[in-house]
Amino acid sequence: MNMRKAVHGILAALVISALTGCASLLTTATSGLADNLNAAILNQDDPETVRDGAPAYLLMVDSFVEGSKDNVSMLRAAAELYAAYGIIFVDDPARAKRLTARSLNYAQQAICASNDRGCGLWDLNYDAYTSQLATLGPRDAPAMFTLGLSWLAYIQAHRDDWAALADLPQAEAALLRVRALDAEYQPSKVEHYLGIMNTLRPPALGGKFDLGRAHYERAIELSGDADLGIKVDFARYYARGLYDRELHDRLLEEVLAADPRRPGLTLFNTLAQRSAMELLESADDYF
Repeated sequence: MNMRKAVHGILAALVISALTGCASLLTTATSGLADNLNAAILNQDDPETVRDGAPAYLLMVDSFVEGSKDNVSMLRAAAELYAAYGIIFVDDPARAKRLTARSLNYAQQAICASNDRGCGLWDLNYDAYTSQLATLGPRDAPAMFTLGLSWLAYIQAHRDDWAALADLPQAEAALLRVRALDAEYQPSKVEHYLGIMNTLRPPALGGKFDLGRAHYERAIELSGDADLGIKVDFARYYARGLYDRELHDRLLEEVLAADPRRPGLTLFNTLAQRSAMELLESADDYF
């Protein structure tokens, strides 16, 4: 069964469940359906299909959350889908801000549902925040990862807001805590996002480019060079931030030469190749 048919199967199952009133089926299957939906989207090689269809998927996940507001898996799925859609597919800055704010809200609900000590973390000052993070355990790592990812998406969409940028250390601390709790949990993604966090700002404004480069290179290694988005962000934030044209072009040419079809990465790899082409085409003007 291809991924598009899998999505159609999910939709059909939901319609049947609703029509027959099989509430128990929905309750027990919800988490698996969310995972299947994520997989179907991530393995799609036509980004336009995802762009056009994702709003319906987002509403579907919203409905799941409404029916199970303490379901950590569902809250995480909603947060990550809203983050991805808001950053990747939305061109309107105001809309991207709204969608990533919703993503962050879902992520905050997820960490709170995972552990009572996660409630209200985002309202604490940095020292109190990191102290409270330290009280969370390995079972909270997935929700903590989602919090860091959603927070980064929110900051990227609100990058004209100094208050949002000021929260980068908190978002970074969440991912560092994930790595400390479970080094095997999404390791390449954790390193990738840490790379972005350390190079999102120029060095004069607090960017840590040496550390960022180490994170990018580690992410590439951990992904087996399968996640092309890492190299695109390495070029976009690090190489452009330091005006390193040679590194910039090398990374992007490697992206364009790669096969984008990888399980769980096909959508983002396809988009990464488009971004790589755009960055190369604008390089003469930038450098």
